[in-house]
Amino acid sequence: MIHTGRTQDLLVLRTTPHGLFLGDDDDAEVLLPTNECPNKAKEGDTLKVFVYRDAEHKLVATTRSPKVQAGQFAPLRVNRVDDAGAHVDWGFEPELLVPHSEQRKPLQEGRWHVIHVALDERKDRIYGSTRIEHFLDNSTLSVKRGDAVELVVFAKSELGLSVVVNNKHQGLVHANEVFKPVSIGDRITGYIKTVREDNKLDVTLQPIGYRQYIDVNTELVAKKLRATGFLPLTDKSDAEDIHAEFGISKKAFKKALGALYKDRVVRLEETGVIWIGDR
Repeated sequence: MIHTGRTQDLLVLRTTPHGLFLGDDDDAEVLLPTNECPNKAKEGDTLKVFVYRDAEHKLVATTRSPKVQAGQFAPLRVNRVDDAGAHVDWGFEPELLVPHSEQRKPLQEGRWHVIHVALDERKDRIYGSTRIEHFLDNSTLSVKRGDAVELVVFAKSELGLSVVVNNKHQGLVHANEVFKPVSIGDRITGYIKTVREDNKLDVTLQPIGYRQYIDVNTELVAKKLRATGFLPLTDKSDAEDIHAEFGISKKAFKKALGALYKDRVVRLEETGVIWIGDR
């Protein structure tokens, strides 16, 4: 089938003065206009194209990459709002319409919002929605504890960050698990911390077993050790060498080492410090 709103591989069926007609195993076909056709493309070739409906509601193909596809979530800018709804920039004409009935809160011109791009299969029409939860399903999970997952932040509250997990599920990053600036619309990597009995997902922004230290200097040293595994400095090293590496005093460095040693994530040797926290 030719899927509206998605990138797909289609076969060149025939060439015409208007462009290339593309299709697959079904009888359906779609036009790739002449100004979009790759040089030397010929009948029998396979082309990767995005398929959508133009301003006249005709099905067309393009070799340009979309900002977002049907079934996905993305932060998009509202260009204008009228009686039909909010018209959003998604990289193609016509603009993506978010009907008023699909707006969780009224969208404002010039603002960015996380939007789900959906396909009305009955009308074969693409539309947008900010009712994000309606398109997420936790009844059957495709993730487990410890998995690295792709997140899209779609809401903030006192509890923390509401996130889309792997474009399928809903999760929550608790406020006390957020140690860096994160904004609505950000795409970030997370890790499944807990799968609750009701299939709700608790997500953390650090790998399981990773500890984020509140003390800045301790976290600075820990980050370096996590990355390298070994640090050729000790509490007996010259203050100048310590400052050159971290920009902190010897006293602050010794305090950081003490905290890491107490947490049993480092081993102190005569030649340096070894990270053992991930074992």
